[in-house]
Amino acid sequence: MARSSDEAPDYGRGVVILDNWPGYDLNLFTYPQHYYGDLDSVLIPHGIIVDRIERLAKDIMKDIGNCDIMVLCVLKGGYKFCADLVEHLKNISRNSDRFVSMKVDFIRLKSYKNDQSMGEMQIIGGEDLSTLAGKNVLIVEDVVGTGRTMTALLGNIRKYKPNMIKVASLLVKRTPRCDGFRPDYVGFEIPNVFVVGYALDYNEYFRDLNELVHFDPLLLQHICVINEHGKEKYRV
Repeated sequence: MARSSDEAPDYGRGVVILDNWPGYDLNLFTYPQHYYGDLDSVLIPHGIIVDRIERLAKDIMKDIGNCDIMVLCVLKGGYKFCADLVEHLKNISRNSDRFVSMKVDFIRLKSYKNDQSMGEMQIIGGEDLSTLAGKNVLIVEDVVGTGRTMTALLGNIRKYKPNMIKVASLLVKRTPRCDGFRPDYVGFEIPNVFVVGYALDYNEYFRDLNELVHFDPLLLQHICVINEHGKEKYRV
């Protein structure tokens, strides 16, 4: 799954999942029956996601936990990551010497149609970005691919002169079209594959891969690779 032990780790890249990692067999996990045949593998199981987010929260609080934070969650795919990350940040704050105030605001960006980037960012909804002036801003995103969408968003936010901007992304894709942008905090660096689950979608489908069920709320929250059949089935 990750790099070999004889290579020096680059913690800024997060947990690096190599291109030849085949993922986990779907038969090892439970997921919604109506998506049978649409997925290739489980790339990252839920338990690993949870542990990694807890560590990201510790790193963030170590770096910027001396000031109040305005969390800007990028919807829709980032909501689950943001909720879990903020909960860990609050737990750390409650058990520290200094209470850190955290407020959460939301913005929605649209940059994908099917599995392809549209090349430009659309900002949908959200509050007036001028409210971020003078604030310490933590942007929480689900996936950074080419980096163009986040670069454009940062350009928009910087116009309002926040005190500080940091970016946390659950996933970063290795893509040949990358513009060189790297988030400040990375959960996992993954191959250039299209992933769903844990609130990551494909044309609004697969978000229910993280829905809760009565017998075990953890089983359906994995990050999975969608196969070509699934892409075609839910194409718009």
